[in-house]
Amino acid sequence: MRLQGKVGIVTGSASGIGRGMALAMAKEGAHIAIVDVNEEKGKQTLAEVNQYTEGLLFIKDISIKENIKEIVAEVIEKYGKLDILVNNAHVSRQVLFNETTMEHFNLSFGTGFYPTFHFMQAAYPELKKSKGKVINFASGAGIDGQPTQTSYAAAKEAIRGISRVAANEWGPDGINVNLISPIALTPGVQQWRENDPTLYDAMINKIPLRRLGDPEQDIGRVAVFLASSDSDYMTGQTLMVDGGTIKLR
Repeated sequence: MRLQGKVGIVTGSASGIGRGMALAMAKEGAHIAIVDVNEEKGKQTLAEVNQYTEGLLFIKDISIKENIKEIVAEVIEKYGKLDILVNNAHVSRQVLFNETTMEHFNLSFGTGFYPTFHFMQAAYPELKKSKGKVINFASGAGIDGQPTQTSYAAAKEAIRGISRVAANEWGPDGINVNLISPIALTPGVQQWRENDPTLYDAMINKIPLRRLGDPEQDIGRVAVFLASSDSDYMTGQTLMVDGGTIKLR
């Protein structure tokens, strides 16, 4: 129970990697605020979290800054503190570089980068009190420059940039800011595997460990590590939880 009594916010946690992290943290004793726009799946994840600890559910659009302030305020009103902030939510479209428009950038930055930035600012006073942990999300799309991912790669690398700045500025406050860059078997990837098994197998063969990560057991356990005191002497780092696909220098 490495997170016993801790309070965390996990965005995009109704399904996929977000759900996996919410469950992994709940099993370690943390109270989790689930933030998503999918009410049906959000309620399902809340019910799972509540089997281990107490959770909250926020069905809110976090591209709206005021909603972010309300979420943080309600979590503090309920629990009196905030120890963990996980910025996972992100939406983008895959488009070739020369076909990328401002609308694509606005979607990617509006659902990923800006909510991450606004959540960090809103949560900072409480994280300073608790000497808390921030877990943001990077992607191989930005680190490796994957085709058709222009707007997504730009937003993810921007998130890496502000995370390093915050790590330097907030370090004296005892706040750790780190990132996870994952590859995981999410519901979307499962559907893609069924639709195009040949391409899926080709992707698997490029991963040294020859499998995709499990959202809870692989990605979620690393998130638990970063949220716990075990990672107290780490900040500003990008952890590649991708089966060895990308090796950072």
